[in-house]
Amino acid sequence: MAGDVSHTDLQVEVSNRQILRIALPISFAILVPQLNFIINNIFLGHYQSDQYALAVAGITGVYYLIFSAIGFGLNNGLQALISRRSGENRPEEIGGLFRQGVLISMLMAAVGILITWTLTPWIFRQIIQDPEVQHRAVEYLRIRIWGLPFLYIYQLRNALLVGTNQGKYLVAGTLAETMANVLLDYLLIFGKWGLPELGFSGAAIASVIAEFTGMFVIFLVIQRKGISKRFQLFGKMKWHKENSKLIFSMSAPLMFQHAISIISWEFFFLMTEHHGDMALKISNVMRNIFGVFGCVTWALASTTNAMVSNVIGQGKNHEVIPLLKKIIRISTGSALVFCLLLNLFPHTFLSIYGQGDQFIQTALPVLRVVTTAMLFMSFSIITLSAVTGSGNTRITFLVELLAIILYCTYVYIVSEYFFLPIQYGWMSEWLYWLSIFIPSALYIRSGRWKNKKI
Repeated sequence: MAGDVSHTDLQVEVSNRQILRIALPISFAILVPQLNFIINNIFLGHYQSDQYALAVAGITGVYYLIFSAIGFGLNNGLQALISRRSGENRPEEIGGLFRQGVLISMLMAAVGILITWTLTPWIFRQIIQDPEVQHRAVEYLRIRIWGLPFLYIYQLRNALLVGTNQGKYLVAGTLAETMANVLLDYLLIFGKWGLPELGFSGAAIASVIAEFTGMFVIFLVIQRKGISKRFQLFGKMKWHKENSKLIFSMSAPLMFQHAISIISWEFFFLMTEHHGDMALKISNVMRNIFGVFGCVTWALASTTNAMVSNVIGQGKNHEVIPLLKKIIRISTGSALVFCLLLNLFPHTFLSIYGQGDQFIQTALPVLRVVTTAMLFMSFSIITLSAVTGSGNTRITFLVELLAIILYCTYVYIVSEYFFLPIQYGWMSEWLYWLSIFIPSALYIRSGRWKNKKI
């Protein structure tokens, strides 16, 4: 079978080549949807029939990202477990973990849909000042949230493929999802090829269909390459108490961690809404920058999680810190290149949204702040991911919680109490990433993670 691999192929070595071999497919898998999201926003920015679309996209995008981040937390916990089993040469346990992850993710998706249809409209009425923004956001999310089940199963392919050292197969589903989303965005937002002009709602429908497409294609790849058969991925679906307990013990802190992290970002966007449409549009574009130009850093973070767990599973604790240093050098170097490009050619990037000269001039100081934050993120998220890979997800959660408290306090004081320009609000990212890095680095240096069993 094309997908059959020896047990030694499940173990990783500490080298730059191995790091890049894992990270590059993940980078591509992260980059393409982010480019897709930017194209979505470009379409909305040029959709002249709806002046609110680009501004509302910031709030709705971050809201959906909250549930995506919860799934990402489940994915990271499951990935650490699968990577550990790979490092220990116990592939027979991988299928059971994956099936349990699918069941858990479907329960989470049902809860997310229920919250969006019942509780979210009330919350938005209490916080969002502009009634039109409030109405558009709720209308969009009640469509967009139906993509959540497809997204969660699609996300689990990261845990499986990266955890078993087969990340090269990530690309197929990513390309299929992106092509479907870009095409359907164009057709449904503007009403082309005889389809109705649905505007902002068309973007929501396109995204749901695209997520289903990505999930379906990656399912076909896993089947065709023999991965499903090798690990018995789709055997009898039943609740397994021990596996569910193990997955929850690893993933629950990460799900809470990622959820509160993105909720704090939604809090930032809701505070920014009080500064007007221009501030919201600029902040939405800055989120695009984090997504696209930070994709290498996020991919290296996922690589760190998998490789640290795998190396520990091989009993090579002494190689963890040298591995971490190698990944940080690659991450910070790539972030520095991206930041220089953005600061040398800011007008080129900002002009693609079609918002005019005033938008570009107002966004420039914010861009300077955001690119500096990207440098801080490049080494902070790698260090935090090493803590996750060690199996101490509760420590990861506590580090994140501390950073979030400081972040939200700063955002409220600067953006709401003193009502300073938004570039000062975006400096909260500096505080956040440094608050992530310092305790994570101290924990890794302490060596207290070496005896953790998962």
